[in-house]
Amino acid sequence: MNTEASANPLRREAEYFFGAIRFFTRLPVPAWVGHSSDALDRSTRYFPAVGLLVGAIAALVFGLVSLFLPKTLAVLASMATTLYITGAFHEDGWSDMVDGFGGGWEKSQVLTIMKDSRIGSFGAVALVILLLSKFCALIELDLVMIPVALVAGHTLSRFCATTLLRTLDYVRDEGKAKPLATRISWGELALAGATTLLALLLLPPQQAILGCVFAAVATLWLARMFERRIGGYTGDCLGATQQLAEVAFYCGLLCKYS
Repeated sequence: MNTEASANPLRREAEYFFGAIRFFTRLPVPAWVGHSSDALDRSTRYFPAVGLLVGAIAALVFGLVSLFLPKTLAVLASMATTLYITGAFHEDGWSDMVDGFGGGWEKSQVLTIMKDSRIGSFGAVALVILLLSKFCALIELDLVMIPVALVAGHTLSRFCATTLLRTLDYVRDEGKAKPLATRISWGELALAGATTLLALLLLPPQQAILGCVFAAVATLWLARMFERRIGGYTGDCLGATQQLAEVAFYCGLLCKYS
């Protein structure tokens, strides 16, 4: 960790925040931000903040494109933007997780399949369904609701993934989420939750609650499956949780209109 940053609490927290941005996105960060496993481990509290940033960029793109093109194309542009700035990091985790849990029976088989960089039939089909579900859910929302839904959805879904860092164990000896394997503290989880709450305040209370319920159910279902099948989580499991929780959140928002 940068020694100057460690001596200054505000600068240290900024380093944790930018470290999370660098790990989960392609966005540039200041040159003074150092590299260390400890800093990345401490950055877990800012995962929802990264989602807030990604969601805000997606909302901005949607707003700009919707000035000239139909809502469907504006939603597609916002989704393409998030895929680009995150490098499809979480989508890759989703497809790998489905491949592993769909094609493997024993824990070792599941972990081996998930580690394979090639995408299988289970993962390919699941990825198409996931992206189509996200697109269909978003275009069903009112035009003015979509930007705030994007901000809240990206933020909450990352908080859902963060909860696994508190409740489950990391099951690999190495991997892309190994630096995050230390369990997040309750204080860090509370900070992540506070960031999420700020994003949810943008929505009407009833819709926010329904969205949270749907996302929570999706997260609990996945967490139970991860614990039962492999005894914990991997980096792919975190990405899969973020993706399914995001889609579930958008579906929850639509309950008002059903």
